[in-house]
Amino acid sequence: QVQLVESGGGLVQAGGSLRLSCAASGRTFSNYGMGWFRQAPGKEREFVAAISYNGGGTSYTDSVKGRFSISRDNAKNTVYLQMNSLKPEDTAVYYCAAKKWGFYYTRVYEYWGQGTQVTVSS
Repeated sequence: QVQLVESGGGLVQAGGSLRLSCAASGRTFSNYGMGWFRQAPGKEREFVAAISYNGGGTSYTDSVKGRFSISRDNAKNTVYLQMNSLKPEDTAVYYCAAKKWGFYYTRVYEYWGQGTQVTVSS
């Protein structure tokens, strides 16, 4: 089992920045590809970003390219999502997810966090 705990969400004005963190425990973090997803009210959960288990690649959904950046610190068992130039349409609950031996193109994950709310005001 892998336990994931997100933090860093909050209320920010449009154009602002937030950095989300996801702390993992329970297994060898460096064996897991990590992803970020989000779910806005009334919408389905959607992929945001992913990073390979070995840090060798990243991917993003088109709407966040150039604004969001995913990274990982294996020494801290943590994955981050740096979000810049935030827009009201980025408002959602953000979830991190883990999959053993996952790559930047992985979209199906085994473990999920509880989510953190991000609200962007106009």
